[in-house]
Amino acid sequence: MPGTELFGAEERKEVNDVMESGVLFRYNHDNLRNGHWKSREFEQALADWNGVKYAHACTSGSTAVAIAMASCGIGVGDEVIVPPFTYIASIEGALLAGALPIFADIDETLCLSVEGIRKALTPNTKAVLLVHMCGSMANLDEIIAFCQEKNLVLIEDTAQALGGSYKGKPLGSLGKMGCYSFDFFKIITCGEGGAVVTNDEQLYNYAHQYSDHGHDHIGDNRGAETHPIIGFNYRIGELNAAIGVAQMRKLPYILAQQRKHKKAMQASLAKFPKVTFRQIPDPEGDACTFLDFFLPDEATAKKVVQALKDQGVPALTGVQYWWENNYHYIRNWEHLREMKTVAKLHIQTVTPPQDYKTLQLPVSDAIVSRLISLVVKVAWTDEQLHDLCNKLENAMKSIA
Repeated sequence: MPGTELFGAEERKEVNDVMESGVLFRYNHDNLRNGHWKSREFEQALADWNGVKYAHACTSGSTAVAIAMASCGIGVGDEVIVPPFTYIASIEGALLAGALPIFADIDETLCLSVEGIRKALTPNTKAVLLVHMCGSMANLDEIIAFCQEKNLVLIEDTAQALGGSYKGKPLGSLGKMGCYSFDFFKIITCGEGGAVVTNDEQLYNYAHQYSDHGHDHIGDNRGAETHPIIGFNYRIGELNAAIGVAQMRKLPYILAQQRKHKKAMQASLAKFPKVTFRQIPDPEGDACTFLDFFLPDEATAKKVVQALKDQGVPALTGVQYWWENNYHYIRNWEHLREMKTVAKLHIQTVTPPQDYKTLQLPVSDAIVSRLISLVVKVAWTDEQLHDLCNKLENAMKSIA
């Protein structure tokens, strides 16, 4: 994903503002800052972009999930429905809160399906962690309606879909809280960073307090602040936030380039009857971070992956065959299946509703085993894009 493709003078200027003031801490020291509050500026830009009242920046997308869990009151013994196709951080956020992740099937949106959520539901289910995987959205009308009917907290993990939307509403703004990641590999980057967004003032207050040891952040004297709750340290630093300030200004350009480039790539692959594409409930809201497509079966998908390599496609863009990826699908999460921990988690003290060692998700397996994703880059020249499209077509022709 493209944030790091566009580093330049804008990021250096924002970072230099912080360096010249010498205040790397996001709170207090008002008289030394020369008027620079990069975390606040970054948060306001995020809130404005997402059309929400509140945004709070933190250290990572992983801690954003942890903050959202805590703020929404999800803790020991609560069941949280999660997808098997995501980055493991989504699951870790629930586990470290003391909650019990319950895996449900995805559909060809590559996100949780309402059918999967319904089948996974138990009387102990408190929340649904909906991951907008690979830049696009789930069938949100159905999922939102189901969560409302069952009184489930809906948290959106939007780490890979900043800039995406559904029927005009930004992804991340439709549930109780939305979570974002700004690490080195995301749509925009802070180097490391994350954020939560919400329209709920109480949830926002919990979020900023929980992520800073429970401080209430009232007044300009840190030593005089009170502590309404117990928290931890998930604070973003001013240097990271400064990079985010510059990167947010580039988001419209990033999205426009991704959409243009994905359209060209998809047109090339659409020429081949064996290829079908990911279901996107609102194509206008696709952030276009990936081009996701299916082959008829696992064997054909593996042939296409090899053909893409033979054509040199990975030198131009990332080729992800998630079925064999160690990071993003439950099939390869041996550490989770075997519950390899250095400190005992709550889930290890109870009989969980699912046995991860033996868990079978045939619907999701049938989808992910046929899926290939291509990273859509921003900085391609027209010549590079044309070359890539030719290589995609040549790869497909070679397995015909």
